[in-house]
Amino acid sequence: MSNSIFYEPFDLPVRHLQRFWGASGDFWQSQWDKFLDITGEDDFNLWVIGTTSLMFLVYWVFGGLYTLMDITNKPAALRRYKIQPGTNEPVDNKRLMQVISTVLFNQFVVGIPMSMAGYKLMTYRGLVPLRELPTFHWVLLELAVCILIEELGFYYSHRFLHNKYLYKYIHKQHHEWTAPISVTAVYCHPLEHFFSNLLPPFLGVFIMGSHVATAWLWFFLAILSTLNAHSGYHLPFFPSSEAHDFHHLKFT
Repeated sequence: MSNSIFYEPFDLPVRHLQRFWGASGDFWQSQWDKFLDITGEDDFNLWVIGTTSLMFLVYWVFGGLYTLMDITNKPAALRRYKIQPGTNEPVDNKRLMQVISTVLFNQFVVGIPMSMAGYKLMTYRGLVPLRELPTFHWVLLELAVCILIEELGFYYSHRFLHNKYLYKYIHKQHHEWTAPISVTAVYCHPLEHFFSNLLPPFLGVFIMGSHVATAWLWFFLAILSTLNAHSGYHLPFFPSSEAHDFHHLKFT
């Protein structure tokens, strides 16, 4: 008996999926080519200016949406998902301005030098060709590695900052908000921002020798994750931020 009767039911969906991935890959490759035609193929501009701009825009666009909810207390239908009801309703404007100024300092004074150093390290490691995007499967593998390394790096750096000799001088600033809001995600001491917020996500990119587009995708997802974790909301279909909210509430 031919093995084809067992193989064919599985072969058809696999071939369709491969065609879908191929078509999707062609689409993104063509969009990437158009993007490079406009911006030029300068590695420094993409790794430093592009990365800094992306991280800034993602943080303030998505973090701003959460903050707008806290300032206006609207839409009212979403207040039921507030983890600590009654807190930041509305958010204190003076404290918010302090957060904004600290975050901007971290993003520019700490973040830009980090982007430049990251570019130098990636150049030393060997940059991959800009024009050719990596395959879908390779991107998934890189993201998995980046997530693993970031989780380990953040956990141990964060645990280290809770050391009684360091907490008072460095990490306590981040815990001033016992009921955090989204944009407090990188409201912290500059040293903490470097060692806990910037270095762990970059390490995976460096180890894997990622394409800049993969790095951007990873940074985009990482920023969305930390904004959600600090949002103070447990919205439907979103990862729960309750554990991190509780951490802020209890460790002051």
